[in-house]
Amino acid sequence: MYLFLILIIPTFILGIYAQRKVTSTYNKWVQVPSRGGITGREAADAVMRKAGVVGVQIVETGGHLTDHYDPVNKRLVLSSENYRGTSLAALGVAAHEAGHAIQHKVGYHALKLRMALVPITNISAQMLPLIMIGGIIFNMLGLLMLGVFVYLILTIFQLVTLPVEFDASRRAKKELVAIGIIGPDEMPGVSQTLNAAALTYVAAFVSSLANLIYLFLLTRR
Repeated sequence: MYLFLILIIPTFILGIYAQRKVTSTYNKWVQVPSRGGITGREAADAVMRKAGVVGVQIVETGGHLTDHYDPVNKRLVLSSENYRGTSLAALGVAAHEAGHAIQHKVGYHALKLRMALVPITNISAQMLPLIMIGGIIFNMLGLLMLGVFVYLILTIFQLVTLPVEFDASRRAKKELVAIGIIGPDEMPGVSQTLNAAALTYVAAFVSSLANLIYLFLLTRR
């Protein structure tokens, strides 16, 4: 029980904090329009064009903060509030996703590794509920060992994700100012939005690592 309290509860709290932080930060800066008045879609397009990225479709989707870059289909997907929005938060998120498209174009190694890990990571995530129920509740050593292997894969994936996300944000901040989409004095809004989002990836890695250690220690008892 003490292992659970030491390893799992703190990471659970960190996860909740990270989600609340990104929500509150985004909600703050989505209310602040950029002086240039261009939309997130226009910003993403400008960032990609400057980097020589071609053939990437920018599409609008529903939902809140559902923004992502799809490297398989070469699509940059922006939620409506960021696709059409002109706020500092919208520009930051849109440029961040454009940063992933640039990574794809230049062959950024961490992105290629993450893409290679996606299939086995998805399979592992689907297996996880059964493993956790059988391994912990019924104390089945074989399933606990399998759980260790699954969480090892998930932890590696989350670890690889960190430089991918940090690098995309770095590219976004650099290009937004270089192109003149925002002024240096507007950068705090973009930086705070992207830094808060990055915290969620850190929390995901810490949580996965804690679960890996927890299951491993259970197998040693």
